[in-house]
Amino acid sequence: MTSVSRVATVADLDAVVATFTSAFLHDPVWGPAFPDERRRAGQAAVMWRVYAGSALRYPWTLVTPGVEAAAIFIPPGGVELTEEEAGGLEGRLAAVTDAETARAIMVVGEQFEAAHPAQPFFYLTILGTHADHRGKGLGMGLVADGLARIDALGELGAPVYLESTNPVNNRRYESVGFEARDEIVTSGGQVVTTMWRPATR
Repeated sequence: MTSVSRVATVADLDAVVATFTSAFLHDPVWGPAFPDERRRAGQAAVMWRVYAGSALRYPWTLVTPGVEAAAIFIPPGGVELTEEEAGGLEGRLAAVTDAETARAIMVVGEQFEAAHPAQPFFYLTILGTHADHRGKGLGMGLVADGLARIDALGELGAPVYLESTNPVNNRRYESVGFEARDEIVTSGGQVVTTMWRPATR
């Protein structure tokens, strides 16, 4: 579980979008969110571009050297999307899918938002490894690097929170100190596990 990570720049955006699109193509939550399998990659890329582009405002998107994997941490007090970005996302999704699909995707995001803890936390909002590079520990290497950076903040450090949309990943997160906190059940019946790693002092 090793990686040589760096902070992503705007020049990495296309590669980050490609990695997330590949990583989540068959995810239990984000795969079926785009039901047209033939068009899924292109449709999902629209969503990943909005989230990845927005996150680059913070120096907390970590990538491997060739962007084979990427991890987005949102710092305490930060936002995944501004109001303007969030307001435009549903329309962007509807333009490439349909109004019903777009609304269903937004509802999942709203469920995630409603489940957020009240106290400040770093939010590991998206972690993905391109399908061509799975099994090398790259993604969890980025998580470990991100946690080390957070811990190095000392008194400025904070707990870390995430939503695991694929249960096979839960044990991986537990291996770096996360514990299951709660569950979110989507309208499609998928169970998302929220997880929490306490701040270290």
